[in-house]
Amino acid sequence: MRLHRLTSRQVLPIPLDEAWAFFSDPRNLAKITPPWLNLKPTSELPPEMHPGLIVTYDVAPVAGVRVLWVTEITHVVDRAMFVDEQRAGPYRFWHHQHHFKAIPGGTEMRDIVHYALPFGIVGDLAGAKMVKRRVEGIFAYRTEVLEKLWGKMDPAGAAVTSANVLLPGLKPA
Repeated sequence: MRLHRLTSRQVLPIPLDEAWAFFSDPRNLAKITPPWLNLKPTSELPPEMHPGLIVTYDVAPVAGVRVLWVTEITHVVDRAMFVDEQRAGPYRFWHHQHHFKAIPGGTEMRDIVHYALPFGIVGDLAGAKMVKRRVEGIFAYRTEVLEKLWGKMDPAGAAVTSANVLLPGLKPA
């Protein structure tokens, strides 16, 4: 089994409490997931996650093929981090750490994802590059959605309001 790793960092111009409230609510995952994945929760979603929470989704990771994705929230450290792990689904292995830290003017989010593809070496040879692009695309989409929602931080650490953020394909108001 070949283990792949993806890391992501995004700084949001909102307080840690606001970022945590949004990300610790499993009902918000569909809002930050690309439409091409067609993610649909199939289990009841509570307003706040907790260790041991099992969530099921119907998802289409490749060419419209529907798959049941079962995840478990295995660790939660209030306002600092949580981990979701796949129990069944499109990957042979999926472990996703979400880290949050208050910084001047906002919140830093860091994600560390470890994943392995099914079908061993055949799966890696046939799909590693495509899956990497798709996983990176999920995080790129999330970045765009969150910047549209809250704006972004400029290099000096000042907030840039969402009114100043123009996403590709969107026209100014």
